[in-house]
Order: sequence, then C-alpha cells, then structure tokens
Amino acid sequence: MPQETRQLLTSVLQLPPAVRAEFAREILASLDDGADADADALWSAEIDRRAGEVLAGGVELEDADDVHARLRARLRSMPR
Repeated sequence: MPQETRQLLTSVLQLPPAVRAEFAREILASLDDGADADADALWSAEIDRRAGEVLAGGVELEDADDVHARLRARLRSMPR
C-alpha cells in the first residue's frame, strides 16, 4: 500500500465509528461499476421460475425447522 494511502487509512481509522461506517459505505458504493445491472431482473426471473415449480407441484417442499435441524446436526458433526 502506498505511503499516502496508508496515511489516509490511519486518519480514517481515527474517526468515530458512525463516520467510519458512512465512509466505508461511500467507498463500497464507488466500486459498483454496474456489472450487476441485470441482477434484479435475473433474480426476479429465477423467483418466478421456482414459484412456478412449487405451484405446479413439481418440487417436494420441506419444513424449514426440519432443514435447520438437519443442518445444525451436520455442522455439529463436522471436525473442528
């Protein structure tokens, strides 16, 4: 990291948390180059497709509590 950038970071890290959070939001927003411009439309189409499958009876639904319990059990059994 260039020295000038490191100095800027050091200064920013001394700001109050709320100001740093706003700073971070602005920095992240500046990185949005529009690459995901079609994401909303693609997700909407995917939601429509999946909802159609459910309404047509083409998928077997599971109770969320059962899925969560199964996942918790799987996580507990994983080596640490």
